[in-house]
This record gives sequence, C-alpha cells and structure tokens, in this order.
Amino acid sequence: MAERMLKFVGTPQAMPDKRPAAERRRDFDEIYEGFAKEKAAEQAARCSQCGVPFCQIHCPLHNNIPDWLKLTAEGRLEEAYELSSATNNFPEICGRICPQDRLCEGNCVIEKGFEAVTIGSVEKYITDTAWQRGWVKPIQPRRERSESIGIVGAGPAGLAAAEQLRRKGYQVAIYDRYDRVGGLLIYGIPNFKLEKEIVQRRETLLRDSKVTFHLNCEVGRDVSLEELRARHGAVLIATGVYKARDIAAPGVGLAGIAPALDYLTASNRQGLGDTVPAFESGTLNAAGKNVVVIGGGDTAMDCVRTAVRQGAKSVKCLYRRDRANMPGSQREVKHAEEEGVEFVWLAAPQAFLGKDKVSHVRTVRIHLGMPDASGRQTPQEIPNSHVNIEADLVLMALGFDPEDLPAAMSAPDLGVTGWNTLKIDWKSMMTSLDGVFAAGDIVRGASLVVWAVRDGRDAAERIHAHLTTKALAAQRIAAE
Repeated sequence: MAERMLKFVGTPQAMPDKRPAAERRRDFDEIYEGFAKEKAAEQAARCSQCGVPFCQIHCPLHNNIPDWLKLTAEGRLEEAYELSSATNNFPEICGRICPQDRLCEGNCVIEKGFEAVTIGSVEKYITDTAWQRGWVKPIQPRRERSESIGIVGAGPAGLAAAEQLRRKGYQVAIYDRYDRVGGLLIYGIPNFKLEKEIVQRRETLLRDSKVTFHLNCEVGRDVSLEELRARHGAVLIATGVYKARDIAAPGVGLAGIAPALDYLTASNRQGLGDTVPAFESGTLNAAGKNVVVIGGGDTAMDCVRTAVRQGAKSVKCLYRRDRANMPGSQREVKHAEEEGVEFVWLAAPQAFLGKDKVSHVRTVRIHLGMPDASGRQTPQEIPNSHVNIEADLVLMALGFDPEDLPAAMSAPDLGVTGWNTLKIDWKSMMTSLDGVFAAGDIVRGASLVVWAVRDGRDAAERIHAHLTTKALAAQRIAAE
C-alpha cells in the first residue's frame, strides 16, 4: 500500500522518548523507551521508498530496510520480523548499538531539513515485539547432519555462525574462555546501551536450538586446537580482539591508570551480581573521582557514561582530534554531553604525573595538519601548550589489538598478517590450517558488531560449502 509511505514531508523525524539526563545519570537502564505501535508505524511511513536504497547498501548486512519499513507502516509486523531476521541474526541488538548515524541512517536519501528515517529504533521495535508475541522460535532444522562444527568464541561472530550452521542441521559446539555467553556484548557494552537480558535470551534460544556451550574453556589451556580439529569436521575461530593498546608516556605505570575494557568488565560484572574485588576496593570504581578517559571511539563513550553513573566527581574525555574527526558515534557524544561529560578536543596526553598514584594528566594542545595516506589530518603538537588535568582515575580507550593466537593455541602453523590478525583466504575464509576458518575482529581487526555478524554468517556459508565438497568427494571415492 504505497500511499502509506513517503510521509517524510509532513511527518517530522521522531526518536522514541528519551529519559531526562538527570534521571538516567542515576541508573544503568536503557536511555530510550520503546516505540508505541502507532509511533513506529508513523516513523516507518516516512521512508521515501527510493529506487536505490543507500541505507541498505551501506548496511554491512545489506538488510532489506525499505521493505520492512513498509511492512511496519502497514501494520504487518510479523512479516516485517521475518524479513528483518532473514539477513540479521540479532536485529534488536544492532538496532540498539549500531552507529546508524554513520551507516544506514547516515546514508538515507531524505535531505537535510526533513531528516533521516529512524531505522535503528524501528528495527529494535520490530524484534522486541516479536519476542513479546512469541514469534521467535528455537531452530528446528529440516534434517540433522552428522558433521559437527567447533566454534572458538561466543561473541557476535561466533553466535551468528552457530545459528546459521544450526539452521543447516550441523551439530554445533561453542567454546569460550569466559563464564558467560556474549563476549563484548555481555562484558564490554554497558546496560544503558544494551541490557544484558537482551543477550541472555539469545543464549537461551541457541541452547533450546541444541547448540552446546563449553564455558570457562580456553583453547590452548583446557583443550588444544588439534583436539578440536580431531573432534569436529571444521573449526571456526571467532575470538575477537582483546589486547588493549597502550601509550608510551612517562608515568604510564602509575596506579590509577587502567585499560578501558578492564573497567567496563568490572562494572558489568558488578551489575550482573558478581563479586568484583577491584570494583569494591575502588580500583576500578569511579565514585567520587576525577576521571579522564583517553580516546575517541565508542569504548571511550561507554567509559565516560559509566563513570557518570558511578558517581564520578568529574568526567573528561581527552581526544587528539576534533569532534568532526571522532570515530565514535556522534549520537553517543551528544548523550555524554547531556549527562555532564566534558570533552577536551585537540589534546593529547604527554605524561602522567603523581608519586605512587596518578594525580594529573599532562596534556599538549594539537593542531590538525595535512591529511596522511588514509585521508585523515595528521595531529601535530603545538609547542609550549601544556596543560595539567587533575585525574584520580585514567582510562585508556585507545583501541584493541589481536592477541598472539598461534602462541596461545600452541599452533605455530596458524598464519597471521603483519597486524597479527589471522590470515585467511577471503574466498574460502579458511586459515592456513585445513578445515580451520576465522571470522570477525580476529580477521578484520577491532570493528563493529554488525561486521562481526556479517563475517559469522559468511563463514557459516563457507564452512557448509567446504564440508559439502568433502562429503561429495568421499562419496565419489567410495563409489569407485
């Protein structure tokens, strides 16, 4: 019913209701309410149904966005859910944490002044409604296969691959060194962006679909990669990247300086009811402290907003480029500013001051020079522009690098790139070891959850093709 669409001219863009900053500073609940049915349909109807859907093209999963927006506008929500979940294993998660302002919504063709369709909020609404109405069912393959797949890593890439392989009837076992399923979804992302129940119900769905989980099981410590290769028809490595990048500066070893992920993990574990000694001792607790977060990505935004909620005395985000060059979501920056975070743009740390514990961050002002080979302007220090910023807790959110997997897994023949990510044949997604595949951040480097889902889905297809080819070859040999 096309007449229900193209309402962007007369209907202004509207997000779901956002809780006041003063209220949300006091808790870790999600900051947006859900759309009401009528409001979701109204916002979906703003879609222009353009001939070339740039929102779909710029989505790593190439979600059928215009189609499920149209179905939502027409009140056909179950069909909208089926279409949305056909290309995305976790639509309600991506709807919450994807940087839509840089992906689908950022490429909406509706011109400025009318503003983009609120794609992420509608996506979240569709699948939350599906869960509420019981449309999300455990997987029941048409036929079971005897081959089993071992997946190393229970993050988004591993979980997406597991779901796709289970749909094809494979027996799937996931191995993860942590005690909960979800990887960074459970321990790296705060509740105000992604409540843990959203991840945990996906785990329950996979368990009900007969996916087996081996938690607190580290490959290389509790089981070897060779054992997994002997146990399974194929192995997928989807460990993600967890090694925090450091900074070479005087005083970096002082107490009170911590990696961002350690801080976020402590906060999330405490919220899940775990006993966290580093949090209880105050080491990784921002309460009453002057907090400085160094970095400009989404992890930095998670840190500053968590510190606010823990009752920090002050929270500053130090970033060496300007706002326009910040890699994190601009929407997140706005939320942080509303909640009282101060951004110190064009400033970089030079040293950390203090005797036994950090007391100040010595910063230098930055000028953005000529673009480098990547097209980004090169940060250049301005002489004699030093400023000392008071700090009781400094969090390093400078990004993540891969761990040394060949050493950790006692697999010296596992090939890596110059960046220490796993080297794969992108056509087959197989590593240098036969039958061992890799996907997600451990291949492409630290990236977005939506890219991990895409890689997991692609890897599942390549594994299926590999095992099908092997089975046909075995049949031919047996026939001879």
